[in-house]
Amino acid sequence: MDESSLKVGSNEMELVDFRILNQSEDGVYEGIYGINVSKVREIIRVPKLTELPGTPDFIEGIFDLRDVVIPVVNLAKWMGITPPEGGEKDFRIVITEFNNVLIGFIVHEAKRIRRINWSDIEPATFASGSGTLDGSKITGVTKIEGDNVLLILDLESVVQDLGLYEPDVDTIPHELENFSGIALILDDSVTARKIVKEALKKMGFQVVEAIDGQEGLEKLDELYGMYGEKIADHLKLILSDVEMPRMDGFHFAANVKEDTRFKDIPIVFNSSISDHFSEIRGKEAGAEAYLVKFEASTFYDEVSRVVRAHMK
Repeated sequence: MDESSLKVGSNEMELVDFRILNQSEDGVYEGIYGINVSKVREIIRVPKLTELPGTPDFIEGIFDLRDVVIPVVNLAKWMGITPPEGGEKDFRIVITEFNNVLIGFIVHEAKRIRRINWSDIEPATFASGSGTLDGSKITGVTKIEGDNVLLILDLESVVQDLGLYEPDVDTIPHELENFSGIALILDDSVTARKIVKEALKKMGFQVVEAIDGQEGLEKLDELYGMYGEKIADHLKLILSDVEMPRMDGFHFAANVKEDTRFKDIPIVFNSSISDHFSEIRGKEAGAEAYLVKFEASTFYDEVSRVVRAHMK
């Protein structure tokens, strides 16, 4: 995979396409799922796992990968799906890294890498009745060949549900700087927006919210309609997620920096993608900081630093 071919501002992502097979009375149904390549460290055969007593049955156990202990989640079990018998030899573990945490997910087949435009990904506005998999665990859906639908799993929410990762929201500096003005936040996750909104309000900001880059640009136009050329006196910060349907954070930032009305407003990325390449892409898109969700003290320090640097 040539990472450099994914240009900043292209509004594209690369997905690992994987399958989960469900044995029903009518035969075998193949569920098609995807995860951002930026969150995938590697894909391996299922090794010998050490079971962990007292954990839910969908946590298959742990194993040692080059001196790092990796917990392994069986996605089919977590979804309440019964796989067909005899296919275990083809099972794979997708080793993921996000929020600086390594976790393995057992999938039934890893197919290929797909390049998809974010504008072709629709937000998941449905609730699915397949086991424990509800709409809140799907960040987006997109059509692929043969009129099939690929679902992009929100693995962060899965991991949070399992208690394998908890955002640090409680660590507040002894002397929290107090600011004024507006902060625009972009994130398709209701939970993530709530965490960031509460943190920014503690810092004194009024918060305007958007669910993706497209709505973010619309909110900027609305704010310009209110404040005109003095917008930078009121809008002090844009804080954006990276992965969002319709328009991702990198494409959004590139648009903002090309617009003379908004180019001087600082942008900070706040993403669960913790690979170095994404941090570089964030800086290339014009961001002044790249934060990995959510570590409170780092968040407050970096936001304060960026906003202070733009004070007149």
